[in-house]
Amino acid sequence: MSKLLLVDDEEGIRKVLSLSLQSDGYDVKTAESGQQALKLFQKEFFPIVMTDIKMPGLDGLEVLKLIKEMNPDTQVIVFTGHGDMESAIQSLQLGASDFITKPVGDQVLAVALKRAEERLETKRLLREYTNNLESMVKDATEEIKRRYEFENKLIQRSIDGIIATDKDGKSLIFNPAAEKIFGYTEDEVKSLNTVKDLYPEGIRQKVFDILSGEKEIAEDDVIVGKDTTVMGKNGKAIPVRFSGAILYEAETPIGSVGFFQDLREIKRLQKELIQSERLAAVGQTVAGLAHGIKNILNGLKGGVYIVNSALKKMSHEEREDANAAVQEFPDGKLKTGWDMVERNISRVSNLVLDLLSYSKEREPEYEKYDPNIIVDEVCDLMESKAKENDVTLIRSLDKEIGEVYLDPKGIHGSLLNLVSNAIDACIFDPDTEKKWQVKVEVHADREGGVIYDVVDNGCGMDQEVKDRIFTEFFSTKGNRGTGLGLLVSQKIIHEHKGTMDVKSEPGKGTRFSIRLPKQEFTEKK
Repeated sequence: MSKLLLVDDEEGIRKVLSLSLQSDGYDVKTAESGQQALKLFQKEFFPIVMTDIKMPGLDGLEVLKLIKEMNPDTQVIVFTGHGDMESAIQSLQLGASDFITKPVGDQVLAVALKRAEERLETKRLLREYTNNLESMVKDATEEIKRRYEFENKLIQRSIDGIIATDKDGKSLIFNPAAEKIFGYTEDEVKSLNTVKDLYPEGIRQKVFDILSGEKEIAEDDVIVGKDTTVMGKNGKAIPVRFSGAILYEAETPIGSVGFFQDLREIKRLQKELIQSERLAAVGQTVAGLAHGIKNILNGLKGGVYIVNSALKKMSHEEREDANAAVQEFPDGKLKTGWDMVERNISRVSNLVLDLLSYSKEREPEYEKYDPNIIVDEVCDLMESKAKENDVTLIRSLDKEIGEVYLDPKGIHGSLLNLVSNAIDACIFDPDTEKKWQVKVEVHADREGGVIYDVVDNGCGMDQEVKDRIFTEFFSTKGNRGTGLGLLVSQKIIHEHKGTMDVKSEPGKGTRFSIRLPKQEFTEKK
């Protein structure tokens, strides 16, 4: 059984995680504080330690730091609170193998433990390999055979890139992980006279000067855990954590070995953490602003309603007086101005609703519903807009689909936005010779899910526009759009565990496809 030390100041979490880990085959010991954990670690070696960051007294970061000082090979997995980006990044910088946000999910925990076990096994094999490399050179045939056996295991199992060279800098080992990092094949690298250029700048000179005899042997010839960059085949800089050493026979350098941990995924996670923090702050700000504007809009709408109601209730004489007053304004500017007020209140109202929808998490409200009805309702609403702009609106229904479980309100909003955009794509099409049409289709897929397609033959989009349509506040309609409609629609579909795809060609039109999986349609009890 693999030994594991679990550190958390909450008794409930310790009990639940202990039971789960024991059922997975781990020999678990627990500690309720950082101090207790260090005492246990000093008495007994634990290859894996799992610790919460936020603890009274000695916190998780201090525990991580001290354990790494006592045994650098121990794999430490830290638990962080949601959004605790700074602590999570700091833990990685201190050598944590992984971080997991609370509450801890079984799948995420299993992945973190698997990676920790793989790293432990790889480090064991690498230590064994490095320790025996000198004797392998001395002991001729038997040791050469053992070297190839170890080399084969490293090639198959190492998750870090390994480059080993002889005294002349020629590659002896270039494993698959190294191929993935650098983009070169093993054959390409072994055909080179030297792999000097693959080593990080600032390290390569030190290593190869020692191998060539231009530099005396120093105590710091072993380099451990240095974060740096290497240059890939495509010319792009790749972040890595480099560890390496000069290999000696007696006191004579005979080669080098370098280990490259690919940090691209960690850097991506760090970037995602920063982005999630920013989005969370934006979401809170947007929600507050939207609610405030919504209250103001309610007052403006009320005022518009009162004015319009008063105008309707005027007597004939009063209306004639009002019309006479209006005529005093040149070119009917009073009516034009009032129409502008009504239109812009509507636009601001739509923007506020989109902001609220985008900033709040929403669970779909599933119910048994006919997908055809949603198409009919949306087409009925958009029929007048289509006719006013000479666009033929076609609905294609699937009478065999029957009722399924979905959120009618959410799907209605998403489909309405796509149909409105499709009509706009026809309106903005410069080819006035076309007979514009928008087709709304619904049918079941092979797995029993539902597919909605909105197809138009309007202006279409180029690749640059397609790449940007699902980004914040980007609109193809200029100042006529909010840039949130497709974002909100996509968010609603993702909340249904569905997908939204787009195909488009400039001048030919666009097809948006919504796919909703059957397995997510469950009735509320």
